[in-house]
Amino acid sequence: MTAASSAAGGEAATPAADSPLALWLAHLEALHPKGQSGIELGLERVVRVKQILGQDVSCPLITVGGTNGKGSTCAYLEAIYSFAGYRVGCYTSPHLIDFNERTRIDRQAVDDATLARAFACVESARQAAGATLLTYFEFATLAAVEVFRACQAEVVILEVGLGGRLDAVNAYDADCAIVTSIALDHTEWLGNTRAAIGVEKAGIFRPGRPALCADPEPPASLVEHALAIGADLHLLGRDFGYFGDRTQWTFWGRDGLRRGGLANPALRGRCQLRNASVALAAGELLRARLPLSMQAVRRGLIELQLPGRFQVLPGRPTIVLDVAHNPQAVGELASNLADLGYCARTFAVVGMLADKDIAASLAPLAGKVDQWMLTDLAGPRAATAAHLASFVGAGLGGAYRCFASPGAAFDCAAKMAKEDDRIVVFGSFQTVAAVMQALNLGR
Repeated sequence: MTAASSAAGGEAATPAADSPLALWLAHLEALHPKGQSGIELGLERVVRVKQILGQDVSCPLITVGGTNGKGSTCAYLEAIYSFAGYRVGCYTSPHLIDFNERTRIDRQAVDDATLARAFACVESARQAAGATLLTYFEFATLAAVEVFRACQAEVVILEVGLGGRLDAVNAYDADCAIVTSIALDHTEWLGNTRAAIGVEKAGIFRPGRPALCADPEPPASLVEHALAIGADLHLLGRDFGYFGDRTQWTFWGRDGLRRGGLANPALRGRCQLRNASVALAAGELLRARLPLSMQAVRRGLIELQLPGRFQVLPGRPTIVLDVAHNPQAVGELASNLADLGYCARTFAVVGMLADKDIAASLAPLAGKVDQWMLTDLAGPRAATAAHLASFVGAGLGGAYRCFASPGAAFDCAAKMAKEDDRIVVFGSFQTVAAVMQALNLGR
């Protein structure tokens, strides 16, 4: 069996070329034949190095998988436990601006020196394992857990990179596993049906331990797998859920549990109550080991920040940054844009990867964009602006222009847009990251 990797979404900025961290990242890229952006699924090699490192995580460990909503759910859990006073280690991917964003302690990205020390430990174990060829994502995952062990984290949150069953994160046994949603994405690796993808996502569940799913209509395959292995399955709408209005909401769980009077989450969008409710459900299930106050819950919901998730920037014209890059996520984006109310014109700055379902991903915005600003992206997985134009021109409506970079596309949109217009940036982490850098955001 081969080793797990996921660099889904593309990469952004790296440190100065001669810094120790930059040298380590270059080593990670060169180590495996598929480099930084390759995907190779399996667990054997990462488990081999993990065993040499002796990486047994003794504190509660939460694994979060799903097609969309993983990052938001991790952010809710991270914030809630941090405000409760726990030392929280959180690992997510990909990053927007700096690689350090992937590995956080108490909501702060770790520094270069800490990462470099962790990489050195992983490299030593890799050599001891017969110079095992780890992938970029595997190496980063092992290093993140090494950081969390060194700082004596009291709760660890790991975001699945791709799928679940064969993802490197699944080398660690979750005390509580969450699947946020199941939709078609990465079909060449996970299967081309929700049933097949559901099995891959459910691979993070463990016998006798809490397994949560926040998808309103989970495929039967996920439920059947959970039951077959004896996981403690909790489903949205059956075992936990939410209700409320535009000002406040209530979380409910089993046995008549109610947590009412909650302010709506700081993250915007219709899907965020689902993400917040599954995070709260996980918190309730782990309460015996990790007690939580309602003050910590309330602060965690309203004080967190997660750039690029339907992020609406202040000022005029309205600028929306969203890393949506598959049909389900862009569908949510379209719904959220409708909730923003009137705008005269919509400019869409779009760059995508070629291995995405581009036609289905752009379809939710058919007839809703006045000017498409289509852009090339860097890297072998990128779709060209001309390729994107072939889909826009096939009936999505609106005019389009092609650009060599997201920065150039956004600059043109900003010059054309008037105060009552809006600019929507989406399609890839790489697209959003480039525009954030152009706006001097995120550092």
